[in-house]
Amino acid sequence: MTTISPTLLTRFAVGAIAILLVGSLVVIYLNLGLPADHAWHVPTYVMSLMGKYLAFALLALSIDLVWGFGGILTLGHGAFFALGGYAMGMYLMRQIGDRGVYANPLLPDFMVFLNWDSLPWYWLGFDSFWFAAAMVILVPGLLAFVFGWLAFRSRVTGVYLSIITQAMTFALMLAFFRNEMGFGGNNGLTDFKDILGFNIQSAETRAALFFATALAVSLGLLLCIWMVRSRFGQALVAVRDAEARARFIGYRVEHYKLIVWTVSAAMAGVAGALYVPQVGIINPSEFAPGNSIEAVIWVAVGGRGTLVGSIVGAVLVNFGKTYFTGAFPELWLFVLGALFVVVTIFLPRGIMGPFFGMIDRRRQRRLAAEQSESAARASARREAGIEPDDAATAGQGAAQ
Repeated sequence: MTTISPTLLTRFAVGAIAILLVGSLVVIYLNLGLPADHAWHVPTYVMSLMGKYLAFALLALSIDLVWGFGGILTLGHGAFFALGGYAMGMYLMRQIGDRGVYANPLLPDFMVFLNWDSLPWYWLGFDSFWFAAAMVILVPGLLAFVFGWLAFRSRVTGVYLSIITQAMTFALMLAFFRNEMGFGGNNGLTDFKDILGFNIQSAETRAALFFATALAVSLGLLLCIWMVRSRFGQALVAVRDAEARARFIGYRVEHYKLIVWTVSAAMAGVAGALYVPQVGIINPSEFAPGNSIEAVIWVAVGGRGTLVGSIVGAVLVNFGKTYFTGAFPELWLFVLGALFVVVTIFLPRGIMGPFFGMIDRRRQRRLAAEQSESAARASARREAGIEPDDAATAGQGAAQ
């Protein structure tokens, strides 16, 4: 796989961050600052839909980090996404209090319905936002660390690792469907009221969540760029391209994989936590292996190993999904499959690949022109009988 220069990745990332932050502020102004009957007014539901797309973009970014630069094709990142969503959902359920259907100040409605007497121990602490925020990162990160330590230490790679990750998310989906797990069974967690004391349905809260998601994507992109540009990132790419050779010369390959795998899972958990309050529900269907596979398609469509491409791919594919499932619901899976095939055959580096390639060719032509100009100057000096040392001495004398 061709590696794009870190400088070029950084340039695109800075532009993407500027577009994300400025664009989100513009959308918020069009929603809150303009009356509903104004031609440029953005409805609140559209803003929330954009926020959902950005949450998916953060998930895609986490996959691109581990697949595009670590060479680990994951088909189970939907599990980390859903775990982060459940952690946030548990906090939101604790905020309902006695405003639920059964007016129980401590137990969520589904626990009252199932005749539970008290909260399970793993629900304790979720009445605090900061505890829930910590769990959003720690729970997916810890699961990824344990899973990765076992898998990478055993040198499970390639398609075998992909199948195991898919089995992991499928097992979690079956577990969360069970009512006795204490997570709402097949109905999941919903009917949220407040977040940090603010009405979760108000336009102002929706705008804050939308901007928080755009900010999270920007920070995630900065984190990925920092990792890729560091010595760690260079070693990670070496592991991706020639794992056996990197292991032979002394690199602890499993350590590099484990670190990037854990960081990627934590990012996916944050994406899930931002997704839940904007859509208003989290249930076991988020663990479905098909969701993880679809997220990988977002990255492939946008451009694996480009970072910005994963964001573009997630937004474009989900916009297409919204359109087709509304207008032609029976055609969406065919469109998604055709899109993946077309991109794989005609755009193997994704949508962003040609842009990176065009800029890279310009850079190569500029370097070639500079080298040619330098060679011409050297040839002219030789024809004039000026040796390189004499030319340097003459330049120093002129400077004095």
